[in-house]
Amino acid sequence: MTDPQDRAGDTSENGESTDAMSIEEGQVVDYITGKPVKDTLKEKVRQRIARAFFHEYGISLEDMAPDFRMRVDGRMRKIDLAIFESDQPHEVENVRRLVVCQKEPPRTKKGAYKMRDHDQAKMEFSLLHAAMTDAPACRYGLWTNGLDFFFFDKEVSRFDVKFKPIGDWPMADESIGTRDVVSHARLRRADPEMLRTAFRRCHNFIHGNEGMPKDAAFWQFLYLIFTKMHDEKRSRDDEPRFWAGATEQFDPEGRQAIRARIEPLFEEVKRHYDTIFRGNEEITLSDRALAFMVAELAKYDFGRTAIDAKGAAYQEIVKNNLRGDRGQYFTPRGAVDLMVDMLDPQESERVLDPACGTGGFLVSVLSHMDRRFHQEAAVQPGAESTDEFLSIRDRLAAWANSKLFGADFDPFLVRAAQMNVVMASNAQGHVYNMNSLEFPSGHLGGVEAAGEQAGLGTMDVVMTNPPFGSEIPVTDPNILQHFELANRWAAVEGGGFVNSGKHHGSVSPEVLFIERCIDWLRPGGRTGIVLPDGILGNPGDEYIRWWILRHCWVLASVDLPVEVFIVEANVNILTSLLFLKKKTQEEIQAEDLGAASDYPVFMAVAERVGFDRRGNTLYKRSPDGEERIEEVKVIERIRVNGNFVERELRRKQKIVDDDLPRIAQAYREFREENREPGT
Repeated sequence: MTDPQDRAGDTSENGESTDAMSIEEGQVVDYITGKPVKDTLKEKVRQRIARAFFHEYGISLEDMAPDFRMRVDGRMRKIDLAIFESDQPHEVENVRRLVVCQKEPPRTKKGAYKMRDHDQAKMEFSLLHAAMTDAPACRYGLWTNGLDFFFFDKEVSRFDVKFKPIGDWPMADESIGTRDVVSHARLRRADPEMLRTAFRRCHNFIHGNEGMPKDAAFWQFLYLIFTKMHDEKRSRDDEPRFWAGATEQFDPEGRQAIRARIEPLFEEVKRHYDTIFRGNEEITLSDRALAFMVAELAKYDFGRTAIDAKGAAYQEIVKNNLRGDRGQYFTPRGAVDLMVDMLDPQESERVLDPACGTGGFLVSVLSHMDRRFHQEAAVQPGAESTDEFLSIRDRLAAWANSKLFGADFDPFLVRAAQMNVVMASNAQGHVYNMNSLEFPSGHLGGVEAAGEQAGLGTMDVVMTNPPFGSEIPVTDPNILQHFELANRWAAVEGGGFVNSGKHHGSVSPEVLFIERCIDWLRPGGRTGIVLPDGILGNPGDEYIRWWILRHCWVLASVDLPVEVFIVEANVNILTSLLFLKKKTQEEIQAEDLGAASDYPVFMAVAERVGFDRRGNTLYKRSPDGEERIEEVKVIERIRVNGNFVERELRRKQKIVDDDLPRIAQAYREFREENREPGT
C-alpha cells in the first residue's frame, strides 16, 4: 500500500511550493498585469475577455491596459480594457479598441438566459460609444456581460459618428476591410473558457429566444456543430460554406444568405453520418437564430481546438439536457481523467466503456492518445504545421475507428456520445445502443454490430461509471441467470465462498457491471470502474470482494470525496475508483491449489478535488489562510503579422486544491517501482 501524499509532496521541507506566494482572500491575479485585483463578478468577465484577446485574437498583453483612464464627455472615466497600437505608448491617441464589461447575469430557474440584440441592449452602450468617440483613432468597441457580446465598428463621416454592429472583431493584425472574401477569414483555435461561453450563448439563444424545449434546443445546437465540423473537412480547393459575414446576421437578406449555405451542407452531413442521423432531421431554427449561431461558431477552428476544451464545453451543455433517470450521473472530468491516466491505454489496445453515457471516458481517452501522438511527433499541440496536424488528426481518427468502443442503454445518450467522439476525433468510433448487461443477447439495435466488433473477451481496457443504486435493481431472470455475482454465495470454513446456484431476485446494477467488465476483458486486460463504497466495505458484500480477488489482481483503489457527486448529480454518496487486472485461467487454477502470493496494491484517498459542495473552485492556502499563487512558465503561441510565433511567458496563477493529478503522478511512480502483478 502507498499514500500518494508521501510520494508527491511539495518541493520544500515544510510542504510549501518553493515558487509559491500568497494572495489575500477575495483577490485574483490580473491576467494582463500579473498584479492582485479584487475578485468580483465583473472582474471574472474581464479576465476571461483579456485571456481570449491574447489566445484567440493574437493581441499582445503589452498592448492592453485594464482600467484605462481617459476623458469621456468632459469627465475622467475608467474604461475596463483599452487596446493600443502595437508597441506604442498607452495614451488616448494610440487607442485602437475599447471594451466595457459588466458582471455576468444570473441564470434563471430554467437555466437559460434570454439573449438580447443590439436594439434591445442599446441603453447599455452610452459609455462605450462616448469613449470611442473621444478616442479619435479607436475603430472597434465591445460591450459584454460575459454572455451578451456586442461588437461595434466606428464609422466617422464629415458630420456624424456611427457605430455599426458587427459579428466579431478582426484579429490583432487585421481590419474588417482587409478581408477580400469574408468566407476566407482566418479561423482561430478556441480558448477553453470562450468556447464554453460560445456554446452556452448558442444554447441560451435557441432555448431562451426561440421558445424551444431544452432537449430540442440541444439537438438543433448539435446539428450545427456537426455541420461546422463537416465543412472543416473540405478539401483545400473547396469554398467554405459555414461562415457569416461581419454584418450578415443583422439584416434579413444576410440571414437568408446564411441559411442558403447551411441547409444544403446539413443535408450532406446527414448522408455522411448515416449511422448517427436518421435522415429526417431538419434545422428548424428561425433565420435570426440560425444566423446568430453560425456567426458564433464559424470563427473557430474546431479541428485545431484542444480536445479537452471541446469536451468540457460540450459536457457543460449536454449534462443539463440529457441527464438519465436510471442512476446515470455524468462523471466529473477530474475523476474521468484520473482513471484514464492510471489505466494508460496504449495505441495497440482496444478500449471500451459499456455504460458510456455522453462519452466522457471515450473523449478523455482520445485526448490521452492525442497527447501521446503529439509527444511522439515532438510537437506542441497548436504548434503543428499543416502536414503535422493532418498526420496526427488522421492517426487519431484511425485509432478511434478501429480501437474505441462504447455502449449505452439510452438511445439519446448514444447519439450524444457519437457526436462527442466525432467532435473530438473526426471519427465515429463504435458506440452501440444496447443493454450491456444483456449482451450478447438483447433486442436493441446495437447488439448485432457489437457482437461482430466488440465481443466478450476482446478488450484490453474497460473503464466505466455504471448506473448504480438499490433503487434501480436488475430483476429480469433472463439477465440474472448469466451472472455468478447474481447468485447467492455461502461462506465456507477456512475462508472463501461457494456458489449456491440460486440467484437473488434483484441485484444492484453496479454489482453485475463488475462481472460484465471483467467478462469483456481478455486475460491480462485492465479495468477501472466507479463504485459506491459499500461494495468495498459492507460485510454483506464480502462474497463480491472474494469473487473479485479470485478473478483479478487488484491494481489500485482511490477513494473520492462526497463532493464529486454532490456537485455533479446532487447525490450524497461516497465512491471509489477500483482498478483491476484480469487473471488468466492458469493463474486462477494455481491460486485455487494454494499458489497465491502477496503483491503491493496502490491505495489513495482524495480529500480535495478542486471544488467544494457548492461547486465553487477551491485554491490552496498558506498557513495563515491566504490563497497561494505560483509563477509558472508557459509557452504561448500567438499570431504576429500573419505568422504564428511562440514565446515563453511567466504567468501568475492560483493553485487549485486538487489531489487527483498528484494521485495520478504517484501511481506512475508506484508502477515504476512495482511491476503489475500477473504474467
